[in-house]
Parts: sequence; C-alpha cells; structure tokens
Amino acid sequence: MSAATTRSRTPDRLCAEAVDLARTAADEAAAPGVVGEHVSLVSEGDRVVTHFFECREAGYRGWRWAVTVARASRAKNVTVDEAVLLPGPDALLAPEWVPWSERLRPGDLGPGDLLPTDAEDLRLEPGYSGEDAPPPNAAVSEEMADRVDAEDAEIVTRAPSRGAIASVAEELGMRRARVLSRYGLHVAADRWEDSFGAKTPMAQAAPASCQSCGFLMPLSGSLKQAFGVCANEFAPADGRVVSLSYGCGGHSEAAVMPKPPRPAAPVLDSMRSDDFPLRPAPDSGSVPDHVETIAQDEDLGHS
Repeated sequence: MSAATTRSRTPDRLCAEAVDLARTAADEAAAPGVVGEHVSLVSEGDRVVTHFFECREAGYRGWRWAVTVARASRAKNVTVDEAVLLPGPDALLAPEWVPWSERLRPGDLGPGDLLPTDAEDLRLEPGYSGEDAPPPNAAVSEEMADRVDAEDAEIVTRAPSRGAIASVAEELGMRRARVLSRYGLHVAADRWEDSFGAKTPMAQAAPASCQSCGFLMPLSGSLKQAFGVCANEFAPADGRVVSLSYGCGGHSEAAVMPKPPRPAAPVLDSMRSDDFPLRPAPDSGSVPDHVETIAQDEDLGHS
C-alpha cells in the first residue's frame, strides 16, 4: 500500500483528539517556549496519527515539531511513539551536502594545502613503470633478455647503474608515476579556450590574433598547434596559456610607431650673424639723388 493511500485515510478519533498529549511530548523534547500552535495532523495508518506544532526557535523558520501517537486495537489509551523536528514545505534548509572533491574550485588551494588525487582520476594515466623487464608483447622475450644480461656480465664485470633503463629515464625526467591522459589534455584545452579563446570579448575587439604576435611563446608537444604563453607584461593574459586565436590590444604589430621624420636643412645659417645696413646704398636706386645731397649739406641743428 502506497504512502499516499495510507495518509489519505480518516484519522483515528482518539488519536486525533490527543493534542495535549502530543504537545506535552513536544515540550519535553524541545526547549521551553519553542513549541508553538498546533498546525495540522496526518493519519499515518490504522490508529496512528502525527500531530504538527509550530517551531518558534530562531534559525528554524518553517520547521515543525512532529509527534506521532498511536493506540492498540480495542484500547482507549493513546501513547506517544516519537517526537522529532521536521522541515515543513517552506522550511529554511541547508544546501545539499557536496563532497569536498566536488566543492573545490580553482584558486581554493593555498600555501601548505594538500590536494589528494584519486587513483582512478581520468585526467591521469600511468607513466613509466620503472621496470627493466620487457613487456609480454615485446620483441625480446624474457629468456632472451636474461641471456643478453648474462653475455653483458661476461664482458663487463660491473654494469654501471646509470646504464639501466630506470636510471636513464630518471635522468631525462621521464620517470613519473602518472602523466597527463588524453582526457586530461582535452579538459585543460577546453578550460584555456574558455578563458583566453576566440569567443572572449577581448579577442573579438583585438586587431589581430596571438598567432601573429611577437610576444607569443609557443608550447611544446601537441598543444603547440593551438596554444602558447603570453609574454607581454602589459597584456591581460601575461604569463597565461592563450589560444592562438585569442588576441588583445597589446599585439606586437597593433600600432607600430613610425620613425620621426628627418628635418630639412636650414635655409638660413643661424650660427653666424648677418649684416644689415642702416641706410640703403646710394646706387641701390631706392633713394633719389637730391634727397641724399640735401641730407648731407643741410644743418639740421644737431650738435
């Protein structure tokens, strides 16, 4: 029988009338003055009724004290089954619990914090195992490998430790327990594309893409075909991994400053003085001859 059918039954009369008994049980379970008015009742089954009381405790808005009472068959005494605090339809509830691995966000890791990685993390895959034994599908079998080791031992009395595969791999920086998987590579590429990609507002207003920028430092491996590192200190993505289709106003060829024009040679020589006569020359033709004669003969009264 479903819960809806059970709750749709007519409540037992004696259990429904046991409001005071239910309130006393709620007062014993709660603090004094917390239990409020009687809100409603629900039939839970044959001779089983739950009474709901308002909760007045601060921080529990919309919660209700639920007291379940019952009586035995052909009995008149009503007893209390349980008294609990339950959320109502409009109760203030805490958010659903989420594991820490799902709550963690970029930037939450601080100095001294440790971030354990799951052994089955899809972003990682096993790297170099560190074993010198050939795999089962190798071209050299284990018997042949043992024979080669025996022949080498006859020639060389003590094999150098740096000649082992593990030593060479460790020297080259290849001896890692796990490396980035293809899934982890794609996830990182999608994250970088969303932050510094072609669909960002900065890239839409850029004069050119990062692919032609002189400040772009390309990555190595397969990512170099789509990403690089910005090395422009004035760019918003300085030190970040950017898509080749990203761009900003700090493009190296966005506004090349023209060279200052070379000034023309001076028309007048300003390094030496020029002679200007106070009176025009007699033969220049700018002053009549009789005026010059009058000026020389006439006494103007100057001492």
